[in-house]
Amino acid sequence: MRPRLRRTWLRLALIAPFAFAVPAPAGDGPGVTRLFNGKDFTGWRLGDESLDGKTETADGRFKVRDGVILITGASKPGDPKMKEIDTAAGFDGDFVLRLEFRASRDANSGLHLRDHEFKHQLQIRDYPRVGPYKTLKHYKDGGWNAVEVTVKTDPDGKGAVARCTCNGEVLEEALPIPARGPIGLQSETNTVEYRNLQVTRGR
Repeated sequence: MRPRLRRTWLRLALIAPFAFAVPAPAGDGPGVTRLFNGKDFTGWRLGDESLDGKTETADGRFKVRDGVILITGASKPGDPKMKEIDTAAGFDGDFVLRLEFRASRDANSGLHLRDHEFKHQLQIRDYPRVGPYKTLKHYKDGGWNAVEVTVKTDPDGKGAVARCTCNGEVLEEALPIPARGPIGLQSETNTVEYRNLQVTRGR
């Protein structure tokens, strides 16, 4: 082999492992549970109705499109202002919930942590305009934002607290939540998309 060709093949051999490396999909790893399979609502429910295998709720407020959960607000007079879907399974004990969201202008959604009470809900919104976290420095307006919720159970086992961050900035240092229950996503105003939802439990 000529020296020039030898050098070319050597460069390609060094570059190839990096050029074709693909990040591991969310949900791979010890103790990790995917909450969304990217295809349909299997593992979710609307009230008592199982959403297994469905890509859209009857009212169209919750849809699966292009690998994301697309949530829109009420579109007709008389529709409930707020509506929720929940995981069919409960998530008790300590865990870390990770997800990404993208909010349209003035959008308002919510992450229910074990029940639907407002005081236990993390607001997922177009933060700069709707709040309540209007001073975030790393929020990506119109882009994807990473939320991490670290849940710790109280020593007495009667409740828990959640530390919530967005792109590493603290939203809630110790949000009180119940000791057990599912995880829910709320429809309220305009459009919010979710992807890469997963829970990691301690080993």
